[in-house]
Amino acid sequence: MTGDTRTATPPPAQPGRPAHPARPTQAVVLAGGQGSRLRPYTDDRPKPMVEIPGTGTPIIGHQLSWLAAEGVTDVVISCGHLADVLRNWLDSADLPLRVSTVVETEPLGRGGGLKYAAASLPHPDRPWYATNGDIWTRFSLRDMADFHHERDAAATLALARPRIPWGAVETDEFGHVLDFIEAPPSPYLINAGVYVFSAAFTAMLPDRGDHERTTFPRLARERRLAGFPLPHGAYWRAIDTAKDLTEAAKELAASRPADG
Repeated sequence: MTGDTRTATPPPAQPGRPAHPARPTQAVVLAGGQGSRLRPYTDDRPKPMVEIPGTGTPIIGHQLSWLAAEGVTDVVISCGHLADVLRNWLDSADLPLRVSTVVETEPLGRGGGLKYAAASLPHPDRPWYATNGDIWTRFSLRDMADFHHERDAAATLALARPRIPWGAVETDEFGHVLDFIEAPPSPYLINAGVYVFSAAFTAMLPDRGDHERTTFPRLARERRLAGFPLPHGAYWRAIDTAKDLTEAAKELAASRPADG
């Protein structure tokens, strides 16, 4: 297993906004997946290096900008599939924070990968953020960190309400069709792939395996796992398929003000 560091000048502290001890300034990004459902885009690059059409920036670039804007100064990226492509981009990019990379030479699973990457965080005695490398979102991580701190949680996960990819049919009690609803919001919240972890959480992660099947269920039983619903109107999308790329580009275009 190997590590590497890309240096950049961290953003200065914002005037009038002193550092909050409960708000992390460090994060892990999991970027080692093969992204098989995004082929052919991932034939020559890892999933986080796929560009959102119309932006000229890969997913990881959007994530690093967001993390920096939320007060993060140090990021560890866990690489795997085609790691050199990601590292080469980091070398050439104008980064808004300090970035180091680690590479799993053997699969450790999501929990093991998080634990391995967290070992390279600069402040092991402080809380940290984590995010999956295929998530494109914007919301206040500071608010999420405050939520986590107020509940004295070991871990907090962001919760999203995605839209169902199929149309829904509404009927009355007699079986008459009343309406067709395209892509309605799900009645359930899901794990949005963005986290706040306490410093002690790192030791709770498995050396190998999936923390969502081991650590998270145990913390839930102990009432030490919190869920932070994304604020109303917050943008969130997991980039899993080519259709997700197309939809993300459409949503970005729709959010931009019209010329003139």
